[in-house]
Amino acid sequence: MFRFTSFLRTGLPAIAFGVGLLTADPPSAMVRSQVQVPGALHSGVFGQDRFLNLPPGFQISLFAKLSGARFLAIAPNGDVLVSQPGSGRITLLRPDPVGGVPAQFAFATGLNNAQGIVFQTIGSTTYLYVSEAHQVSRYVYLPGDTKAHDRQVVVTGLPDGGNHPLKNIAFDSDGKLYVAIASSCNVCTSDTTSSPQRAAIYVYNGDGSGARLFAQGLRNAEGLAFLPGTRQLFVVMNNRDDLPYPVKDASGNYGKLMASYVDNHPPDLFTSVRDGGNYGWPFCNSNPDNGLDRMPFDPDYDVNRDSHVNCGGMDLPDKGIQAHSAPLGLSLLQGTTFATPYRNGAVLGLHGSWDRSTPTGYKVTWYSLSGGRPGAATDLVTGWLDDVSHSVWGRPVTAVADAAGSLLISDDSAGAVYRLTYAPTAVSAASNYALLAPESLASIYGDGLAGQTVSADSAQWPTSLGGVSVTVQDSQGTSRPAPLAYVSSNQVNVQIPAGTATGSATLTVQGPGSIVKQGVVTIAAAAPGLFENAATGVRVVIPSNIQTPVSVYDCSNGAVPCVPIPIALGIDTPVYLSLFGTGIRGLSSLSKVQMTIGGITAPVAYAGPQGTWPGLDQVNVALPVSLRGAGLVDAVLTVDGRSSNAVQIAIQ
Repeated sequence: MFRFTSFLRTGLPAIAFGVGLLTADPPSAMVRSQVQVPGALHSGVFGQDRFLNLPPGFQISLFAKLSGARFLAIAPNGDVLVSQPGSGRITLLRPDPVGGVPAQFAFATGLNNAQGIVFQTIGSTTYLYVSEAHQVSRYVYLPGDTKAHDRQVVVTGLPDGGNHPLKNIAFDSDGKLYVAIASSCNVCTSDTTSSPQRAAIYVYNGDGSGARLFAQGLRNAEGLAFLPGTRQLFVVMNNRDDLPYPVKDASGNYGKLMASYVDNHPPDLFTSVRDGGNYGWPFCNSNPDNGLDRMPFDPDYDVNRDSHVNCGGMDLPDKGIQAHSAPLGLSLLQGTTFATPYRNGAVLGLHGSWDRSTPTGYKVTWYSLSGGRPGAATDLVTGWLDDVSHSVWGRPVTAVADAAGSLLISDDSAGAVYRLTYAPTAVSAASNYALLAPESLASIYGDGLAGQTVSADSAQWPTSLGGVSVTVQDSQGTSRPAPLAYVSSNQVNVQIPAGTATGSATLTVQGPGSIVKQGVVTIAAAAPGLFENAATGVRVVIPSNIQTPVSVYDCSNGAVPCVPIPIALGIDTPVYLSLFGTGIRGLSSLSKVQMTIGGITAPVAYAGPQGTWPGLDQVNVALPVSLRGAGLVDAVLTVDGRSSNAVQIAIQ
């Protein structure tokens, strides 16, 4: 199985096309997708249609309904265990072999806020470890068990109560057990002198012996995960609330509690954790004002305004997350069979804010991992939060890959476990429609597609590259070879052949060793759309006809999406924009192309191919003077009566 998506989607104008864009990175496009709900589960929150936003090529379904579903663990035989701290239970879900609703079993009951659940084999015995608010226990596990048995309490005396009683656990490659003990408060110093210390991580032998402090200064480390086969620990951390302005500057706001500052300070964290490290809480707070990587510290106003604790001696966290996103679950996908472009990364559940002017979080996010540090973030699932009304119908907790290569996602608000699966579909990254037009571009993702990585060395793309060929058989039964731009073991970039008939078509990849992989795509005569952030502009000075460039987007620091730059719109100096997208070639008349910006029709000066690159299309429009002061507005392309996605520009 493999999937297809248009591959040219970038924060740069489409003219920047080149080999550097032809990578197997996850796509940034999102598609609004209905949650598939089995009839037996069609009630409560899911008594009405629900929609989530997914990357192209994915589909999502409701796997099970389970109140208060928090952390997940996949048993050696494929069963799924779910912790439910609020009801003191761990429920076992046994997938139906024919895809029906899984059977549910009360695996363990009567627990004290049980949250973390981890399988670990020691010698010849497999255990399920469970972290409760006051202790860690383990149960002997045998394949097929539906009831916990042979319980042993291995860690006792953990501090219960306070703001954060739930505990989280993980094992390293040497079989050492790590237990995160969260703070009892928002900000206080007593947690740094308690025994055991709070806002800290302790390490134990598998039998609970040999306890010692591993790291501190971690206010509420929820998700813990080790890079497979290593002792490199990663955590996600919820940071403090209600942070007073900590800087003595000309603003005069020192010590004041301001929503505009609290909304973004301090960031939540995603970081590797070293043995003996101290990550700042409660004395030092990461400052995200100059970016979210390796942020400097500010002394905490409430407990360290005189800097009696040296923030310069603290460990800088690797990565900040938008303040109040509330990251909970953390899974590393290396060694799993999840979708290929995502395997060298981590997936986080952002539970969502309760104390921010504009809500944030409520999504599942993927981070690349490189050199042992988190890299760029890409949304994987969004839509539980309505960005306009700010209404919320679900709150994701964690996501784990199962043996079948799907991602299971828990939601303690909707009482659900979802299944996110890779599906062979064709989606234009320009418009997010499940359509590809003849001469448009697509990426095929999979495994073992090519034995080497090769790029075409000119615009005249060959139909065989690196031992790989692709054919498209259209709805009329005609097969055509597809020009290839790039091949690698997990991605092939192609152009849909000219002349491909509309309707359902089959793409066949002939790879090394006569490997053949097939998938179905949908072909349309035109798939109008615009590339998000792909626009350039010029200002024409009359009467001298001098043209000066106009910036449309700021794509610095890898921002996705890029930030629209307000365009100064004068009365006597027209501004023309070039917007790039797909589906507008082969037109006999400009009358078939319309562009509305902010609801106002913009005159179209050109519509056709962009430069010499096949499949990259361009529309040039003049910005109507009546849009002066409009601010953020939507630009929408219409071709032959079919409207595209909207992209935003800013006009001042």
